[in-house]
Amino acid sequence: MIERLDSNLIARQVAAALAEDMGAGDVTAALVPDAQQVRAQVIAREPAILCGTDWVDATFKQLDSAISLDWQVHDGERMLPDTPVLRLAGPARPILTGERTALNFLQTLSATATAANRFVEAVAGTSCQILDTRKTLPGLRLAQKYAARCGGARNHRLGLYDMVLIKENHIIAAGSIATAIATARRTSPGIPVEVEVESLDEFDQALDGGADIIMLDELSSDDMRTAVAINRERGGLAKLEASGSVTLATVRDIALTGVDYISIGGITKHVQAVDLSMRFEFAA
Repeated sequence: MIERLDSNLIARQVAAALAEDMGAGDVTAALVPDAQQVRAQVIAREPAILCGTDWVDATFKQLDSAISLDWQVHDGERMLPDTPVLRLAGPARPILTGERTALNFLQTLSATATAANRFVEAVAGTSCQILDTRKTLPGLRLAQKYAARCGGARNHRLGLYDMVLIKENHIIAAGSIATAIATARRTSPGIPVEVEVESLDEFDQALDGGADIIMLDELSSDDMRTAVAINRERGGLAKLEASGSVTLATVRDIALTGVDYISIGGITKHVQAVDLSMRFEFAA
């Protein structure tokens, strides 16, 4: 579970983003007198969950440590439309240079947190938990998973190293679900084993094979309820995860089938940037 990211990782991500944007230098910010001081604020234009403050802090720190930042909202908190999220003060040039990079991180990670929160709120009152997936923006895997946590979701596996997830192609290559699970226990002892199934027959095979988690991919609500009942009759041997074509309109009904988790790739891959803007308030 990602609760907070290493500051060195954030610094590297920010450095790469600034290098991509600045190239040989910000030729537009050079129009502003070097000694010009300003005050500015970042405004939210729509309701959303804030995420990404550490990336913004790192952006302006790398450009000029004289820039001061005063956050009015913090990661995981709700932003209200047309209200200040952040107040800044300092040299105009580096604030102008860092504006887009800082807002890119903030609008993307806030979008992820907001999307996660919508699904979490949709299943409120049930015992089901919302999970993210590995369908993340390249290079921002851990950042988006942190954002999902800010929105109230739980993290699925972080990568290919911390959980065995046996899918259709793995099953075909291994020969059977039972063989794939047995091999996983031998080659990766101590690591959770999850199996994706597409029918109740495959579900039975995964349960018999001793999978820790069984992903019910695109199963009907009736089949999910049947799988939940069978699992309970056998002592709750596995955790059950629903996946595939989940929307805000369907997620609560899926949760009410009794599954433990619902994983949703759209939380991280279908992000629509939160509308944020920076406005200068004062120049001295």
